[in-house]
Amino acid sequence: MADLHEEANGTIETSGIEKWLEQRGVVIQDIADIVFSLQRPYNPDLKLEECSQSVRAVLQKREVQYVLYTGIALDELAERKLLPEPLQAIMEADASLYGVDETLALGITNVYGMIGLTSFGYLDKVKPGIIRQLNVKGERIHVFLDDLVAGLAAAASARIAHQDPKAERYDLPDSH
Repeated sequence: MADLHEEANGTIETSGIEKWLEQRGVVIQDIADIVFSLQRPYNPDLKLEECSQSVRAVLQKREVQYVLYTGIALDELAERKLLPEPLQAIMEADASLYGVDETLALGITNVYGMIGLTSFGYLDKVKPGIIRQLNVKGERIHVFLDDLVAGLAAAASARIAHQDPKAERYDLPDSH
């Protein structure tokens, strides 16, 4: 896969998946804005650029890229009416009991643990910013992408929370 290659320093290139996102109307800044809104109440010194960096760090994970490629491809196939029935009808209706879209997105949130999961639940319910725009039914089908973006924002937010030097640390007591 030409879009997914490891650079000399061991990091995975994100430009390929960023292009896929952009073709679907999503830019890193859209996701960073959501991350900022999630983390700013807990981290008043947080900068928007740190949120963008966190989104890109999550995007460097191969399993995250694979989840995004899969979900975006399914959305695009549904738009072109290339899925077998009844899946095509389910995707066109964005059936509320489908749930596979949320399940796929959880693969992204789980990269950073329980805080990512709780943030995802909140984002899936409130649908701020670009998530709301993607969720609106129109010409394009974003059954997966709205949830995948929520999962990406939740994981990037959790990553920031885990790295916050002001977070409480608990050590085991001495066992003497």
